[in-house]
Amino acid sequence: MDYTALILAVLFFALLLLNVPIAIAIGVATMATMVCTIDFIPAVTTLAQRMVGGLDSFALLAIPFFVLSGLIMGQGGIAKRLIDCALALVGALPGGLAMVNVLSSTLFGSISGSAVAATSAIGSFMVPQMEQKGYDRAFASAVTVTGATTGMLIPPSNILILYAIASGGVSVSALFLAGYIPGLLLAGGLMLTAGFYAMRRGYLRGQRLPISQTVKAVWAAVPSLLLIVIVIGGIIAGVFTATEAGAIAVLYSLFLAMGIYKEISVKQITPLLIKSVQITAIVLFLIAVSSAMSWLLSYEQIPQTITESLLTLSSNPLVLLLLINLLLLVVGAFMDMTPAVLIFTPIFLPVAQSLGISDIHFGIIMVMNLSIGLCTPPVGSVLFVGASVAKCRLESMIKPMLPLYAMMLLVLTLVTLFPALSETLPAWFAS
Repeated sequence: MDYTALILAVLFFALLLLNVPIAIAIGVATMATMVCTIDFIPAVTTLAQRMVGGLDSFALLAIPFFVLSGLIMGQGGIAKRLIDCALALVGALPGGLAMVNVLSSTLFGSISGSAVAATSAIGSFMVPQMEQKGYDRAFASAVTVTGATTGMLIPPSNILILYAIASGGVSVSALFLAGYIPGLLLAGGLMLTAGFYAMRRGYLRGQRLPISQTVKAVWAAVPSLLLIVIVIGGIIAGVFTATEAGAIAVLYSLFLAMGIYKEISVKQITPLLIKSVQITAIVLFLIAVSSAMSWLLSYEQIPQTITESLLTLSSNPLVLLLLINLLLLVVGAFMDMTPAVLIFTPIFLPVAQSLGISDIHFGIIMVMNLSIGLCTPPVGSVLFVGASVAKCRLESMIKPMLPLYAMMLLVLTLVTLFPALSETLPAWFAS
């Protein structure tokens, strides 16, 4: 087992250092390790079977639907209406524009299910607006980047669907419900931190809008916000599954973008479909090769060995859980979210289960850890997108991000220590 694990780890990380795409690195490392342990023909056959088997899941159909709905929302005028709504609600508070940025990113990220999309859509509008009002560009960029990660926890979230698949059958609807309180807690913490930082730096307070304009802005955003109610409400009520909810999200977002807001024409549909296919193909290939790697890890009993090794370090569940958090934070800093969930769920979930931690609670902990990694150098994809959209140097963003990082870690610690934060809503609706 040690021999197999060493070969797999060395090959995988060597390929990553050579800048090989991560999906290729996973597939090549898994194939080479199989060939070293079993004959060539059985190895190739097993790899193919496990890749195909990894894609044989009805729940995976939700991914292309939610990807497409997110793309439609990004171009359909939804982001602007959500920003106007957030501005009307919290724009007059101290550090109001910073709070508007976080709230807008939270709303758009939760609707689109993509932190990158939220960073791009919200950042391209909010960063210039904040700079125009006297905010530092680096601070505005940092707020956008960290705020966008909240959408990974608040459904509909593609990454929670992937965790459900990688964990071997955790309920997607239960995970969706479990993400609400931690996601909103994270958004609230980031809003407070951004507002306090803005006050300390003397940034201007926003102007209070008349009641009529506030009502108008909120009313204009209601159709967009209804998507969350329709999708999650339908899943909870048992009207449709998470996969069917994805299809409904596409139809509803098309209805908004083409029928209500009239921001997308028929000619723009084809490019959106092509882009959604490209994104989905990348994700599905990652799932396929990660499924093969997960089978190899299980076959060689590597997760069991890791579980036993960690349990020998301490008998205190809290110490081990904090250690897992630390490992996941490191993983998130060097690996993108999708492969990290697919690879490390089969490794760390057995450890969590041995500590008496529920699959749902651990899923939220894992996603929250890896969400922090999205805005952590050297690989944080959202961090680089935010810097690019804001036309801001990466180094200048680090200092204003430090208090935001600290708040994210504080919320992560609270969610880790208090399972009720993620388990209350699923238990309540199940009863």
